[in-house]
Amino acid sequence: MNLNYLVVRLAQIVPTFLLIVVVAFVLVRLLPGDPASAILGLKATDADVLRLNTEYGLDKPIPVQFLFFLRNIFQGNLGESIILKVPVISLILQRLPVTLFLTGFAAILAVTLAVPLALLSAIERDSPVDTAIRTGFQIGLSMPVFYIGILLLTLFAARLHWFPVGGFGITFGEKLYHLLLPALTLAFSLSAVLMRNLRNGIIEVLNADYVDFARAKGLRSRLVLGRHVLRNALISTVALFGLNIGTLLGGAVITESVFAIPGVGRLMIDSIYGRDYPVIQGLTLALAILVSLVFLATDMLQASLDPRIASR
Repeated sequence: MNLNYLVVRLAQIVPTFLLIVVVAFVLVRLLPGDPASAILGLKATDADVLRLNTEYGLDKPIPVQFLFFLRNIFQGNLGESIILKVPVISLILQRLPVTLFLTGFAAILAVTLAVPLALLSAIERDSPVDTAIRTGFQIGLSMPVFYIGILLLTLFAARLHWFPVGGFGITFGEKLYHLLLPALTLAFSLSAVLMRNLRNGIIEVLNADYVDFARAKGLRSRLVLGRHVLRNALISTVALFGLNIGTLLGGAVITESVFAIPGVGRLMIDSIYGRDYPVIQGLTLALAILVSLVFLATDMLQASLDPRIASR
């Protein structure tokens, strides 16, 4: 692995993170209303609103608020939740593992569905099997995440009682059991995107000269598919997988609400409704860092599959 390539990619994350800090600060202040009014309700007096705004520093000019926000970030302090009265870091550390478990589970399911079906679809190109696979994934891709979640929840949880309607579980087995339907909900759309991309990549590689040469050498078909075809076809799919991690996390926000999962997605929605600025900002930064690290890991994996990438 080219160390210089890793250093360059790490350096590129820094300006991205600084931009996200600015965006996270500005966006929450574009929300209608303010935390004081959300906490005190409709019967709040102007004096009460002013007192709370002063307590949380929201009465100061926006540039001053941003400087305080920036200083706290570099000190490792994301502030305290206005609604829950607990440190934002504690909330993130409590809820983030749930979302990471759900997202990782969904990613594994998506890859498990996409890779073998893409390989089968490419080998059986233009056959009824190929048509059935593409049609099934196209249907899954065309439906919104929340609609798929509601369908699975209604059928397998509410009607058949095969799975719980919500929750997270305690043991590892219980967590897998509780999160199977939510993970499938997230995996449908991602697996469809990966399958289509990988299928096209496999078909393109199958027609390459070096594959014909490998077959002419007498290599077994399984070895040709694994070492030459799938390895090279996966390069673009790995990049696509990394780019869709952000979409997967965005889908987790909706899925956690549908299945009542106590992750950062549900916390984000509750915080937006409550105008809890510190929590919204902290979650935005945490998710941005997480996505950036996934992009970095994706680039490293691509470079390992194709060393020419690191030399560019």
